Amino acid sequence: MTGIAFLLNGTPVRVDDLSPTRTLLDWLRENRGLTGTKEGCNEGDCGACTVMVTDATGSKALNACILFLPQLDGKAVRTVEGISGPDGLLHPVQQAMIDHHGSQCGFCTPGFVVSMATAHLNGRSDHDDQLAGNLCRCTGYAPIIRAAKAAASQPVPHWMAEDQDRLAQSPIFCPEISRGERVFAEGKRPEGGSAPLPGFRPKTTDELAVWYDANPDATLIAGATDVGLWVTKQLRDLSSVAFLSGIAEMQKIEAEEGTIRIGAGVTIANLRTAMQVTHPAFAEMLRRYASEQVRNAATIGGNIANGSPIGDGPPALIALGATLHLRRGDARRDLPLEDFFLDYRKQDRQPGEFVEAVTIPATAPALRIYKLSKRFDQDISAVCGAFNVTVEGGKVTSARIAFGGMAGIPKRAAAAEAALVGQVWSKAVVVQAMAAMAQDFTPLSDMRASSAYRMQAAQNMLWRYFHDLAGLPVSVLEVRA
Repeated sequence: MTGIAFLLNGTPVRVDDLSPTRTLLDWLRENRGLTGTKEGCNEGDCGACTVMVTDATGSKALNACILFLPQLDGKAVRTVEGISGPDGLLHPVQQAMIDHHGSQCGFCTPGFVVSMATAHLNGRSDHDDQLAGNLCRCTGYAPIIRAAKAAASQPVPHWMAEDQDRLAQSPIFCPEISRGERVFAEGKRPEGGSAPLPGFRPKTTDELAVWYDANPDATLIAGATDVGLWVTKQLRDLSSVAFLSGIAEMQKIEAEEGTIRIGAGVTIANLRTAMQVTHPAFAEMLRRYASEQVRNAATIGGNIANGSPIGDGPPALIALGATLHLRRGDARRDLPLEDFFLDYRKQDRQPGEFVEAVTIPATAPALRIYKLSKRFDQDISAVCGAFNVTVEGGKVTSARIAFGGMAGIPKRAAAAEAALVGQVWSKAVVVQAMAAMAQDFTPLSDMRASSAYRMQAAQNMLWRYFHDLAGLPVSVLEVRA
């Protein structure tokens, strides 16, 4: 490939003639000798490979193991080797880790340090959330959290702001580097050939629409939090890919008349921030979506298009009555989100058609979302239930209830909804609706939960919802013995 340019620990670098699906982790360790960035799980779970990536929107922690090199063009990367000062002065979080004995074997420590330094730079004090994506097997989290708290009051070192300053001064921070075309290839296209070149990087949805319509078998890559595993775990050769992170219009959240339009490229982290005021229950669920590193990369469009039956985004969006916006070439169409999911891993999406945006109501005061998983942080749901019931004059006038983990697709509980609508909002009616869920779902048994457990959990979520709307404490974080 040609033309990738970015800052690496303050130094401009250029990358040529490598596969567009070469991961940053492999390149750092094998091509640059920066072995402080560790390979642990190689799937974005352990955080040993955490790096800091800075662009015009700020600095964020990301997993280098599922981050492809073209995603870094025009940005700045800091590995653990770039966290300390140029004169060897330790960053406050590094010193705090020493002072509070936050490291034993040391394998996980570089990733922790980078996550902590990124949070420190951004003024984040929600240490449990910021470090949920970093796993330690020997020290335990208590001394590491103590170190994060101790460093929080220290000023940000001057060298940590240099990347943002340089990017702010010029979008092309290294003018002597020519990035070349926005297309990357393993080799040159044969003279007169028509085979698509891999690694296309569109700047607009119009460019993407034309290219994808002509290359419908290509893979679209936004955050790569799922596609990255196709490469690192399944060892798949993605012969033709397009990177969507340069399409600014797909990263917008826009308030319209009574609705909010969310671009498909909006990251889960940015969506969580935007939803905190208008849809706080949605925002709180997104807090438990994977880890900070994954939330910083994963997009809501990818979460939808992936079609996973246990994806946490679709149940919430379906309960909100979301409208999905699809595009193929110049043709656009809209459909209710629940109609997009047809069967396990099968969606109503034509070849060359992509998710452009999703629209939700601007308000939904009765929306509640409950995620049940074996771990509170960074775990896949056994069941995720989303509830949005409207009660007027003591009677249910509308109900939208959707679940993930209960079927081969994210699915509404139609029978349970029917048992509620038109009835008095009461415990007796809720019990009837709970029983009606058996008509809606036949959940499977797997390593996360049995069929019977899933059904009982889903039914109990409706019971919890009834008490939640009544103002009673229902969260395990609120209820105390």
